[in-house]
Amino acid sequence: MKNRKISKRTEKLLIKSLKAKFIKIYKKKIKIKNSRLSLLIAGGKSPLKLYRELSKIHIDWSRIDFFLTDERFVSLKSIYSNYRNIYDNFLKKIKINKKQIYFVNTNFKSPTKVVLDYQNKIKKYFHNKNLYFDIAILGMGLDGHIASVFSNNENLKKSSIVSMVIKKDFKRITINLNIINNSKNIYLWLNHKKKVIAFNKHIKMNNKDVPVNFLKKNKTLIFAKSITQQ
Repeated sequence: MKNRKISKRTEKLLIKSLKAKFIKIYKKKIKIKNSRLSLLIAGGKSPLKLYRELSKIHIDWSRIDFFLTDERFVSLKSIYSNYRNIYDNFLKKIKINKKQIYFVNTNFKSPTKVVLDYQNKIKKYFHNKNLYFDIAILGMGLDGHIASVFSNNENLKKSSIVSMVIKKDFKRITINLNIINNSKNIYLWLNHKKKVIAFNKHIKMNNKDVPVNFLKKNKTLIFAKSITQQ
């Protein structure tokens, strides 16, 4: 864990801490005239409680744009859709326009077209330059994967923005780790005991083929639940 910033508490305190960091960055950003805050958010079940709590913050949400780290190649109405879960637990609870949500459009028949569509959305948003997100909220799988980038995956080294990943369960569309690492602030959300133990194991082994070890240390703040907590 050397050179990594780690907040290690109960989940309730982790949420409180992340909310405080989020608000601080938001306030600093909106001081700039006509500026917008870009927020990259992960799917999965782990951050859903965090998202519900973030939705209770009283800020001008119309100044924030939302992007997904990754998505399964399923219908947006599917229970396996990251968009559906994030929308139900977060986005529909805040006052925003749907134009602020840069989702992965899986309505295309080909996942390759989905990749190109999402990549073009991101390029257009950032005007093809200075591509970085203000905040990236990430989860981590027990195997150390981030977004839908897995161990020994060629996307670890890709310079493109978005890629397709083929897994046994689903085809997936993911933002690549080089783009995630461009984010100004990276929050790694480890709110379960098993994930904290897995994270410690991956860090100790320092295997560079494990995606979580690829995150830039100087930008990453780790919100880790104390392993003594249930």
